[in-house]
Amino acid sequence: MKKIIGISALLITVCLLTWIIEPKFMTPYNLRNMVRLASLFGVISIGVAFVIITGGIDLSIGSTIGLTGCLLSLFMNKHGMSVPASLLLVMFFALLIGLTHGLLITKMKLQPFIVTLCGLLIYRGLARWLTGDETQGFGQDRADLLKVANGTLQIGSFELPYPFFITLAIAIIAAVFLNRTIWGRYLLALGRNEQAARFSGINTDRMVILAYVICAGLGGVGGILFALEINSMQPSAQGNFYELYAIAGAVLGGCSLRGGEGSILGVLIGTVLIIVLRNAVNMTKFATQLEFAIMGMVILFGVMTDEIVRRVALKRRAAKSAADVAQIPPAVLETK
Repeated sequence: MKKIIGISALLITVCLLTWIIEPKFMTPYNLRNMVRLASLFGVISIGVAFVIITGGIDLSIGSTIGLTGCLLSLFMNKHGMSVPASLLLVMFFALLIGLTHGLLITKMKLQPFIVTLCGLLIYRGLARWLTGDETQGFGQDRADLLKVANGTLQIGSFELPYPFFITLAIAIIAAVFLNRTIWGRYLLALGRNEQAARFSGINTDRMVILAYVICAGLGGVGGILFALEINSMQPSAQGNFYELYAIAGAVLGGCSLRGGEGSILGVLIGTVLIIVLRNAVNMTKFATQLEFAIMGMVILFGVMTDEIVRRVALKRRAAKSAADVAQIPPAVLETK
């Protein structure tokens, strides 16, 4: 809870400073665009959070977005498949990617960093090969489908993009799963101490596989939404560096890269902060080339803060243990 309060305070501070520097920051049009982007990136940040909670990492989610978006366009336009069939097939391949990652990590004992780094290269190459490196689209005849990512719902004087409601539903399901089910507790226990979790009877391999399947599945959902948002897929560029935003959002939201910690609410707030920072860079007089430099510094700041908090907590526990021992009468200690 302290981390959520801290990141919320930082978000409010950044918003106020940006608003003071550039009043256009708070216009309905800009707010609506930020909500849409935060919703899209929120989906993949939640997916990455499940993997980070287990102590793993997924560097391939950006390429997964590019591949699934290209596949959706190919299935509907080139192969003439219906919208439901195309969506189901795209999600099947996304889940298959997660299952492959999980099996390689648990059964082959490969490092998550290596597995997902290779996935980043493989899926990007497949997207470019399948499309002939040509830009893909859906056409204006898919207006109803495109509205899923571009439509808005009027609430009072403000328009909320449809992706906001999709992300909200996913976040609620993810939060209930992580905090209210035994599988969520297993994932947290696995991240804190894998060996202890295994000795307590938890099938840790199954939990790791589940985390990567969830991550890739949400990457597939993100790929569909990002493709529909711009109605254009560039196989060589779509999703590039999106894993940076997803990891940054999860880390800033309180997910420890050592595993065992994280909340869905924190991840959403962290993602919003990343989008606000990106928007602030574009709207103020900062050079837009600094965008990724700022993202890198934000991730570094999050990791450093997590390490400092961990060390302080360890010192406090050690001091408390020493104080408890000091209160035990010497006679009792000698007896023991």
